[in-house]
Amino acid sequence: MAQVTEHGGGVWSIEVPIPDNPLGHTLVHVVETDSGPVLIDTGWDDPTSWDALTAGLAELSLGITDIHGVLITHHHPDHHGLSGQVREESGAWLAMHAADTEVVKRTRGAEPAVWLEYLTRKLAAAGAPDEHIEPLRRARASGGTRTLPGLRAAVPDREIVPGDLLPLPGRRLRAIWTPGHTPGHVCLHLDEEHPANRPGNGRLFSGDHLLPGITPHIGLYEDPDDATVTDPPPLSTPLERGDPLGDYLASLERIGRLAPAEVLPAHQHAFTDAAGRVRELLAHHEDRLRDLQALLAQPLTAWQIAERMEWNRPWEQIPHGSRNIAVSEAEAHVRRLVKLGHAEALTDNDPVTYIAV
Repeated sequence: MAQVTEHGGGVWSIEVPIPDNPLGHTLVHVVETDSGPVLIDTGWDDPTSWDALTAGLAELSLGITDIHGVLITHHHPDHHGLSGQVREESGAWLAMHAADTEVVKRTRGAEPAVWLEYLTRKLAAAGAPDEHIEPLRRARASGGTRTLPGLRAAVPDREIVPGDLLPLPGRRLRAIWTPGHTPGHVCLHLDEEHPANRPGNGRLFSGDHLLPGITPHIGLYEDPDDATVTDPPPLSTPLERGDPLGDYLASLERIGRLAPAEVLPAHQHAFTDAAGRVRELLAHHEDRLRDLQALLAQPLTAWQIAERMEWNRPWEQIPHGSRNIAVSEAEAHVRRLVKLGHAEALTDNDPVTYIAV
């Protein structure tokens, strides 16, 4: 039996497992509409995940062929992974924000070796040691990256346009653009009275933007074909290109002002007091930036910053792939400090180092 939860008002969630991942599962939401059921996200592309999704739909007396459409909060494989298979089986449309659709197209269009070369050079520019980079060089030589998730993700056929009512007859659902976790992440606001009459402004499908007990990853999304990024230092050039942490914090404040009665996230569980959770996350990142500024009393590379930042386990226990993610998050935070004028990049150094100002 799949784990299915009824949230009232024609909304359910299905726990779709993420194999070998501490997150455990993605909550795929099913929304009843006058044109048929619509999914919000689909789960990881894996036979076990597919079986859980179809079993959950069966508990609702539905099959995959009944699905009318899929709204994708963001392109990550635990959300978008099964979208292509759902579309093949049902003929459903797939919709995503244009910024994340661009990431999907870029990923599909590039040879895996290009991405590995990009990651290798980026980590070298961040000051990663040779022993960390060497497995990436070996993987590139062996062609082993063709099994990585996301390389053949489905290209959506519709665009989610923030502010517009989505094409769900009988429902009032609008997208709110909440970049940061990904460039095109969206939350979906069900602008309807709460089925249990809870006070607040409808319900919010928050994807990974707002979770009850997890702080979502904020990293960098850049084009590996862009010479300003893939050429070794200076990394000061991309600093002028964007500020994903700043985007995320601004998006959080927007959701706090919305004040939904209930949040239906893609992981963990539904919760209330969105504004309180927003305040916690804003304070968390403020503390992180303050701690990082103190660390930068001496020049540090992005890798050295990541080694010294506080994670959910000691650096020595963080696996190889997760260290790459940690370095990306460290860069997003130091980029925020640079944007605020609290740090600067010393581009004469190789690799580039950063220092507080």
